[in-house]
Amino acid sequence: MKCKVDKDLCIGCATCTILAANSFKMNDDNKAVEINPPGDDAEALKDAKDNCPVAAITIEE
Repeated sequence: MKCKVDKDLCIGCATCTILAANSFKMNDDNKAVEINPPGDDAEALKDAKDNCPVAAITIEE
């Protein structure tokens, strides 16, 4: 499984870092970046993706 954050869409709300802290972190530009391989289970990754307000997260199986 692999995560990707579209940095052009990301607004820096940090929801993904709260829901899947072992798979996403904030960078110096206050944008989310992925940690691959993700350190969270599939359910946490799906929650992060589904709760992103701008749909900036994609998950590849």
